[in-house]
Amino acid sequence: MDIETYVTLDATEMANLIKRKEVTPKELVKAAFEQLEKVQPTLNVVTNTRKEKALEEAERIFMEDAPFNGVPLLLKNISQNVEGEPMTSGSKLLVGNQSKHDSYFVKRFRDAGFHFLGHTNAPEFGLKNITEPELYGPTRNPWNTAYSPGGSSGGAAAASASGVIPLAGASDGGGSIRIPASFTGLFGLKPTRGRTSVGPGFGRQWQGASINFVLSRSVRDSAAMLDLLQVVQPEAAFQTPLFPGSYKEEMTKDFDRSVRVAFSVKSPVGTPVSEEAVMAVKNTVKWLETQGHHVEEVDSPVDGIQLMKDYYLMNSGEMNATIIGLERALGRAINLDDVEIESWLLQHAGKSVTAAAYTDSLSSWDVAAERMANFHRVYDFHITPATAYTAPKVGELTHSQASREKLLEEMASAVTVDQQQQIIYDMFLPSLTYTPFTQLANLTGQPAMSVPVYVSEEGLPLGVQVMAQKGEEHRLLKLAYQLEQSDLWVGMQGNPYFK
Repeated sequence: MDIETYVTLDATEMANLIKRKEVTPKELVKAAFEQLEKVQPTLNVVTNTRKEKALEEAERIFMEDAPFNGVPLLLKNISQNVEGEPMTSGSKLLVGNQSKHDSYFVKRFRDAGFHFLGHTNAPEFGLKNITEPELYGPTRNPWNTAYSPGGSSGGAAAASASGVIPLAGASDGGGSIRIPASFTGLFGLKPTRGRTSVGPGFGRQWQGASINFVLSRSVRDSAAMLDLLQVVQPEAAFQTPLFPGSYKEEMTKDFDRSVRVAFSVKSPVGTPVSEEAVMAVKNTVKWLETQGHHVEEVDSPVDGIQLMKDYYLMNSGEMNATIIGLERALGRAINLDDVEIESWLLQHAGKSVTAAAYTDSLSSWDVAAERMANFHRVYDFHITPATAYTAPKVGELTHSQASREKLLEEMASAVTVDQQQQIIYDMFLPSLTYTPFTQLANLTGQPAMSVPVYVSEEGLPLGVQVMAQKGEEHRLLKLAYQLEQSDLWVGMQGNPYFK
């Protein structure tokens, strides 16, 4: 297969070509590595590959009844474990760590016939909305290499948006699917909490804020993946009922009535929002009005600043638990040289978080979830910018040595939990200014998506976020599919890898 054709195909079409015997799995895997070898020196999308194994498996393993038999796939270097392969979560601490087994999420991909090429770059422990780990260096945006593809699924986004693979394993704990989708012109869906597999050995990633799924170039690929990956898992802490139909079939049907849409262009934490992000939303809601839907400008009923404070308190506790677990596994104390500044300060602040404060923080998530559930009894969709700006430049949101030293001094002098948490908030504020809209859906457990409907004058994409009631991914996919057929949809138009 010629590489010019390969990069235009989505996973659904690749699977169809294999079924029709117009291409072999090995040809697709070879094309994927050809494109990867072309883009890796510039974009830095992967942390490890398994080329010889993948080519051998593509020749030896043929799962005729598997829906995606022979399609190449990259997985994320956080929690998407492949037996015998490295898994570092972007941290120097885990160099040399090898997965003992496939994660349950990865096993479902394997059973569907995908061939694994390797893992994509991600920030240390998935803590940032950019992908610039000290261990591997920055991943760059295929649209313009001076800019970031976002994070934490930045390597996944760059791989798909540069044509290496049609879709990639990703995860979203605060926007980590929707943020890179916005920055790279991809379609990014975060499913309802409990929709996809977790484990083995864990059942509540970030207390349910984080969920594994994919980034894709086509809506039908994400719909097909939701058909494939949705599960009611007995050992999981969170579960949601299975959708009884087919997402891929349902997305092509018209809405049975006009929908009610609430939109807002105000940052929930009071930070600025670019005119481009405002325009992206207004273009989208204007299009919805032309389709006969009812649109109102309505703010979210949730206190965004308090929500973020509760989110960072959870991150502090979780990071402290992670470090304690790693110290136990390594048999030694972990020091500042072992981890990046965000990890270090979060784990330090986490030492002061009491069980009562942690529980109280999680209770606020439930209050927010109730308010949003009531909100969606009135409005089918809640639309905001996916990100407040187009992508930041590489290095812009990475703390300098002077900034790190100042943060350490401030944390050393902080004596109360509130003071420590304020330092955490301020540390992340420059990043939060770019991406203040996505965290709400993680804490309430709702499904949300970023749709690629805008390109700035500088030639950078910017997504619009749509949220829905829990369990209503089918409605989001239906809207996304309709947008994909409209003139608003940008996709890879303007991306130099797809000229």
